[in-house]
Amino acid sequence: MAQYGAAPAAAVEFSTVPRARKTSGSWLDQRLNPQPSPKKLKIPGKDLQVFFRQLAVILQSGLPLAQGLELLADNMPNQKFSICISQISARLSAGEELSSSLMQFPKVFAPLTVGLIEAGETGGILEKVLDRIANLMEDQAKIRGQIIGALVYPVLVLVLSLTVSLALLIFIVPRFKDMFDGLGAELPALTSFMLQLSGLVTSIQFAVGAPIAVMLAVYGFRTAYATKIGRLRIDSAIFKVPLFGDLILRSEMASFCDTLETLVNAGIPVVEGLDRCITASSNQLIKNSIRRSIVLVEQGQELSYALGSAKVMPKLVIAMVKIGSETGQLSFMLENLSTFYKREVETTVSALTKAMEPTVIFVVAIIVGTIVISLYLPMFSLIQNMGK
Repeated sequence: MAQYGAAPAAAVEFSTVPRARKTSGSWLDQRLNPQPSPKKLKIPGKDLQVFFRQLAVILQSGLPLAQGLELLADNMPNQKFSICISQISARLSAGEELSSSLMQFPKVFAPLTVGLIEAGETGGILEKVLDRIANLMEDQAKIRGQIIGALVYPVLVLVLSLTVSLALLIFIVPRFKDMFDGLGAELPALTSFMLQLSGLVTSIQFAVGAPIAVMLAVYGFRTAYATKIGRLRIDSAIFKVPLFGDLILRSEMASFCDTLETLVNAGIPVVEGLDRCITASSNQLIKNSIRRSIVLVEQGQELSYALGSAKVMPKLVIAMVKIGSETGQLSFMLENLSTFYKREVETTVSALTKAMEPTVIFVVAIIVGTIVISLYLPMFSLIQNMGK
C-alpha cells in the first residue's frame, strides 16, 4: 500500500514496539474463547468510532496503512476486534485494497462505510474519508443517545405508575376490604371497582396469566415487526405519536442529510448515495421513500421531486435540496440541513425532558389519589349517616 506514503514511526502517537501478538493464545484459550467467523463477527459501535479516528490519525502521520493497522491491533483492548484488524492488515500486505478487505467482515463494517472508503481510495483522500466516517458515527451515536434519553422518561412513568398501583392494590386495598365487609355498608361505585380490581390482581389467575399475556404481546410484536408489512405499519405509526413522532422524524432527517452529504462529498453519485442511505436508516417508511426516490431519479426526475413524491420528507428538506441541486451546492445544503435537524433534536429532547419531570409527579399523584379517595369515600358516607 505504498500510495499512502511512509514516514518515521516516531510521528505516530502509538507505541511502535510490537506487543505480544494477541492471536497467539494457548490452545486452551482458543478452545475456551472460540472466534466467530468473519461473516458473523460483531463489534460495538464505540470501538468502531475509536478505530476509524485512530486510523485517520495514523494515515495523516504518513505511516503505511498495513503497519498502522498492526499498531492498532496491538493496542486494541477488544480481543475479537484485534484479531479482525490483524486479518485486515495481512490482506493489505498481500496486495488487497482496504475496502475489499473490510468486505470480509459484513457485520462489522456496514456497506455505507465500505462505500465511503472505496471512494476515498479512488479519489486519494482516504484519510479525510476515515475522519469523516468517525464524525458520522459519533453524530449518529449522539442522536441515538438523545432519542433513548427522551424515551426513558415515559418508560419510567409507566413502570412507576404500575409499581405503585400494584403495591396499593395488593397490600393496602385488601385491608380496607375486610373493614368494609364488617361494616356492611353500601359502597360507592368507585370503591367497589377498586375492591374488584384488587381481588383480580391478587388472584392466582392474574399471577399466572399476566406474565403469559406480556410474553405473548412481546412475541406478537416481534413477529409482526419481522415482516415487511408489519414493520412498515409500525414505523409509519411511530411518526404519528404526539411529540415523539416529530422527534424521531427529525432524527431520521439529520441522519439522512448527514449521510448523503458525506457520500456526495466523497464523490459518490447521487443515485448510489441514496441507495447507501437506505442501509443507514432504521425506519421502514423512510427506506421505502428513498427506494421510490431512486427509481424516479433514474427515470430522469429531479432529486427534490423524487424525495417529495412519497410525502414523508419535510418540506424544508425538499426546498433546500431543490435549491442546492439548481445552484450546484447540494452538499452544502445537505450539511446545513443536517446541522439544523441535529439542533432541533437537541432542543426537542431538552423540552421533552423538562416537560416529563412534572408529568411523572402528576401521573403518580393521580393514581395514588384515586385509590386513596376510593378507600375513604365509604367512611365519609358513614360519617354523614351517623350525623343524621
